[in-house]
Amino acid sequence: MLKLNFFAVAFFAVCFLGSAQTMVTDRPDQTESSSTVNKGSLQIESGILLGFTEDDLSSERQLFAPTTLFRYGILNGVEIRVLNQFESLKDKNSLLKRNGISDLEIGTKISLLNKEHINTKIAFLSHAILPTGSKDLTNDKWGTINKFSISHELSNVLGLGYNIGYDYFGSGKGNLTYSISLGASITKQFGMYIEPYGELSDFDSYESNFDVGITYLLKDNCQLDFSFGTGINHTMNYMSLGCSILIERAEDTD
Repeated sequence: MLKLNFFAVAFFAVCFLGSAQTMVTDRPDQTESSSTVNKGSLQIESGILLGFTEDDLSSERQLFAPTTLFRYGILNGVEIRVLNQFESLKDKNSLLKRNGISDLEIGTKISLLNKEHINTKIAFLSHAILPTGSKDLTNDKWGTINKFSISHELSNVLGLGYNIGYDYFGSGKGNLTYSISLGASITKQFGMYIEPYGELSDFDSYESNFDVGITYLLKDNCQLDFSFGTGINHTMNYMSLGCSILIERAEDTD
């Protein structure tokens, strides 16, 4: 009941409070934005995540520290992306612990629709997963992550974004994924979102989740974030802290 009451308060805050923020990031929510980094600019989005998952076979504690995404604008509406993270996983039942670097992800995001007089933006994102991780953590196969990202500006302070995607990790049928994020600027510095998300693993097993988060614009080019999430039809929870920095291209001078 306490969890439901919190989500109700969060929903009220997202819907009815706000004023505009300026920096657009792909964290901390699961929904990738439909915006790209400007040509010549570099955006670094990094964070720490503490998580816990449990099923019939295992009970695992997770530490991802840091998870870092580099986004660089190579053209107007086109960015290249590199993502990697350090992982520490511990199974409570077997006491088995695995530490190391995850498989490297390299990809791009391409803007498909971004016009001033239209409140809808659309982008396509694709990552290749390279089997470069530590021995105990690598998937040992090439994979891919793909998403269509769509967003709607509902008002000056309220926005709706959603992703539909397909992931393949080198075996099986792959996973269908979705996320829907409703976000608002509460003040010029503070933002908030609520988000259901999930996946249909191997076109067979469905997992549903929910998360909420806040962002704080420390400077025009620096944003802090906090989020936490939980599984709806399975045992999962996490808490995350992060920071994003935008390094913009210097303006040409005579």
